[in-house]
Amino acid sequence: MAAIEGFLVASLLLSCLASTSYGVTFSSLQKTLVVSESHQEGKVLKAGEDKITITWSYNNSFQAGTDSAYKTVKLKLCYAPISQQDRAWRKTEDNLEKDKTCQHNIVSRPYSRSNNNFTWTVERDVPTATYFIRAYAYNSADEEVAYGQNTDAQKTRNLFQVEAISGRRASLDIASVCFSAFSVASLFGFFFLGKAKSSQ
Repeated sequence: MAAIEGFLVASLLLSCLASTSYGVTFSSLQKTLVVSESHQEGKVLKAGEDKITITWSYNNSFQAGTDSAYKTVKLKLCYAPISQQDRAWRKTEDNLEKDKTCQHNIVSRPYSRSNNNFTWTVERDVPTATYFIRAYAYNSADEEVAYGQNTDAQKTRNLFQVEAISGRRASLDIASVCFSAFSVASLFGFFFLGKAKSSQ
């Protein structure tokens, strides 16, 4: 009986440790990737229309072999601090499993040390906000092992704004008018049909 109780206590402790274990942390990653993008200073990018070209490479100032475990690079669109204020759903967390800074995936590519670029059309569902670009390097277990970003550590430089799609499209307005007219015509049709039947 004592052995069973001991086993149960040990199992409980292990499950508690597993539930509170900390995953990969941003602070544990080395900034070994150099990232830049082509936005024009002062221009607001329009979702669904404008494009930016992102380039990335390995920072050769690091010791040779530092990138030996890198298998994949994933580019992400990330919220700048000014667009995270009073928005808990965009909150930065050191634990990358909980981090909400970089919610928009741009592209995933096999890792290559240099000559990497990708031209991205800002997707239609990107909300109005101020952003920066971050690249994560992943190992074969799909775990983050390094990063790079086009801004400084405080995320105050080289930021850009995106303006979300606003208003309705003309085709939607035309469709809604047509459906409204059809509904009104149907209503009058049923009304007069009912009157005609009741008068017989």
